[in-house]
Amino acid sequence: MAELLKLNVQERTELGKGPNRRIRAAGLVPGIYYDAKGANIPVKVEMVPLQKAYAAVGNAQVFELVLERGGKTETMPALLWRVRNEPVKGVPEHVDFFGVDLTKEIKVAVHFEITGSSKGVKLGGVLEQYRESIEVICKPMDIPESIVIDITEMDVMDSVHIEDVVFPEGVTPVFDENYAVLSVTSIQEDDGEEDEEAGEEAAEESEAE
Repeated sequence: MAELLKLNVQERTELGKGPNRRIRAAGLVPGIYYDAKGANIPVKVEMVPLQKAYAAVGNAQVFELVLERGGKTETMPALLWRVRNEPVKGVPEHVDFFGVDLTKEIKVAVHFEITGSSKGVKLGGVLEQYRESIEVICKPMDIPESIVIDITEMDVMDSVHIEDVVFPEGVTPVFDENYAVLSVTSIQEDDGEEDEEAGEEAAEESEAE
């Protein structure tokens, strides 16, 4: 197993808006660690390492949360579940960590990744993507970074439905209907022709006046 990214956090003993403002003023971000057994532990984490961790693993890749608590250090696998950003400055103001059991399956959203160059697009078609991600069920260490869809062979008017997508071994997609993920549509050339005709008619009317 590849070495996992580590992120150090500390238990947060002072709770409430006032202490949280002081935490943020010190360059830290308050948060909650929800462990795999249901316990909620208030924590705080340095902002820059948190931002770097989020850039590296997003919210769907396992990392090691190193928790300093009561003079002791515990290391456990976790997901960086939610990051709430301050609306003006755009910096993290709260974070939720979710502890996972590596032996048990979980449900998580994974982004689609489009690769290749569609032959339909080369002929003038337009690629339309209807879904950015898909919920899957798998063990934490089997969570893919993305679900890859190759559009190379897609022609004009072709579509890719969720049942057409190939998922990695051990990863099961969650869906009720066989919805379209993306398609290559044709260009609406009529609009341009109508605009041109309307322009010519207006010019003729102007000359008649």
